[in-house]
Amino acid sequence: MSTNSFSPAAEILRSSKRLVIKAGSAIICGTQGEANASWLSSIATDIAMLRNEGVEMIVVTSGAIALGRNVLGLKGALRLEEKQAASAAGQVKLAEAWQAALAPHGIKIAQVLLTLQETEERRRYLNARGTIRTLLDLGALPLVNENDTVATSEIRYGDNDRLAAHTAQIAGADALIILSDIDGLYTADPRINADAAHISVVDVITPEIIRSASGPNSVSGVGSGGMATKITAAKIAGASGCATIIAAGDCAHPIRAVLEGAPATLFRPSDNKENARRQWIAGRIKSAGKIIVDQGAAVAIRDGASLLPAGVTAIEGDFRRGDAVSIISTDNEMLGQGLSAYDAPDIKKIMGLSSDAAEQALGYRRRPAVIERNDLVLRTK
Repeated sequence: MSTNSFSPAAEILRSSKRLVIKAGSAIICGTQGEANASWLSSIATDIAMLRNEGVEMIVVTSGAIALGRNVLGLKGALRLEEKQAASAAGQVKLAEAWQAALAPHGIKIAQVLLTLQETEERRRYLNARGTIRTLLDLGALPLVNENDTVATSEIRYGDNDRLAAHTAQIAGADALIILSDIDGLYTADPRINADAAHISVVDVITPEIIRSASGPNSVSGVGSGGMATKITAAKIAGASGCATIIAAGDCAHPIRAVLEGAPATLFRPSDNKENARRQWIAGRIKSAGKIIVDQGAAVAIRDGASLLPAGVTAIEGDFRRGDAVSIISTDNEMLGQGLSAYDAPDIKKIMGLSSDAAEQALGYRRRPAVIERNDLVLRTK
């Protein structure tokens, strides 16, 4: 990414290989209930620029309810079922608006609708991760939004800042950039306090940082998130090793602006991605079962490879896809712990088989590894 800026936020963007961009309703729709085609066109140019430089991109977009209520003629405060109806109508218009902006750059979008269950339930988490990973492999741009049509108050993220942070976790992103109506964090709300000072870098989210956050966007009346939710999102993303940038989005080419040195606030992650994931996997309280592997597989996974069906000799336990399992050698050595990509009954069908034979035995196609290397933590001797 070519720029002469040496701002901390710009440096993080330049070094990121996988980036999540979050854009809110106030920016995408304003107060008119229509998508801002000019703004979408400008950020589409930014996205195309980054993709051309090899960056994998994911967009978390708000705006479905704001667009849908206009389509359906809904006025005033909406009941839950009216919000769900507005979301159903608005998702179509929102996807069409993004596709129209990205089509001139040859970029195809794929809509991914998530609820809180995708991050709370291991199986659904793995399904969401697999879908996003496959879309990126196929060159599509995942367009993520909360599935408001089916979500209730008990299973909602509540705002798309948190959704964006969880999306960054699921995708294994290097950075999350939240585009806002303000160019980052200040010591006080600059809209009402002329002495408020801009904060360019936050190394640790302290109580003082949290107190400096202001409330939701009272000007637009459209979005549901404020600075407090963005700080919460930064904490969520940071715990998985993902940096967060809060930057002004209500301008043309907002990503390019940050790269060129525009003010923004960088929240450094509290851990790096590898350590955060290793601690998460290794920290499971109890293993749900065991996978016994032959000597060749033991050597391969120690060398950084995934565990393939051919190397499995036996299993113990009735575990399910996404459960933590122990990996044991044939001489009963504990090799490590990982997340199983298959249910135990399916592993019994494919253990000892080549990847092609495993596909035939199951009758369906999936990534061949029983445990992928990114889901495996080896025990240190």
